[in-house]
Amino acid sequence: MTDSAAYLALYDQQLRTDAETPSALHVQMLSTLRLVTFAGGQGFITYPRFDGSETIPLADLVAPALEYFKAQPQITSVEFKTRGHDIAPGLDRQLVAHGFIAQEPESIMIGPLESLVSEEPTPPGVELRSITSEADVIAMSTMLSEVFEEPYDPRIAQSLSARLATKDGMQLWVASVNGRMVGAGRLEPVRGTQFVGLWGGGVLKEFRSRGIYRALTSIRAKSAVDSGYKYVHSDSTEYSRPILERNGLLKVSTTTPYEWKRP
Repeated sequence: MTDSAAYLALYDQQLRTDAETPSALHVQMLSTLRLVTFAGGQGFITYPRFDGSETIPLADLVAPALEYFKAQPQITSVEFKTRGHDIAPGLDRQLVAHGFIAQEPESIMIGPLESLVSEEPTPPGVELRSITSEADVIAMSTMLSEVFEEPYDPRIAQSLSARLATKDGMQLWVASVNGRMVGAGRLEPVRGTQFVGLWGGGVLKEFRSRGIYRALTSIRAKSAVDSGYKYVHSDSTEYSRPILERNGLLKVSTTTPYEWKRP
């Protein structure tokens, strides 16, 4: 078995379970689908590996899954997380037919945590620190909305602050230059597994190519290694994928989120 195949098997075994949604307010099962309610009116749909042998095809579960969330007026958006290595004929067609819009595909990256721990020093003039205060979380979320060129959504900061209050192991790290936040990233240990996740990493455009993203990645990885974790996984954009590949992670599959918003 190749490293890529072995990592993908670990991903399907360890990460496509309740471990995928540690901050869920509620989880409702629909056949093998996991219908998850998050804070801030966000719904999320995920599921274990589909290999084509299932009694009910994944495409046939789209309509009842969406109806479940539509019946809850507090839910304003729903993400249906698809994976490129699943056998799910007709899934894209059904999602689009029910009002879901495909977002940019991302690469599922997996590799040994230690490969991300860099020996290089933090770039000159850059301060790295973990944050916990509500004000810092809001500032970080505002900055990242600029990084990803998306409107600021206060529900994201509220959700992150609520997660921090549970003390479930999530860490938020930011990079600052002259007191200004210019980059950030999230570390999420997956309890009961050998994995941690690296999420939400980004750096403001004018501060890229200075080693800041590498430094944010390294400090999060070191924190996870110190806690006894072995592997890292990340859904990466085309900006971050090459950086992670240079540090020993492999692309094992793709994931495409489909988003539905209440009219």
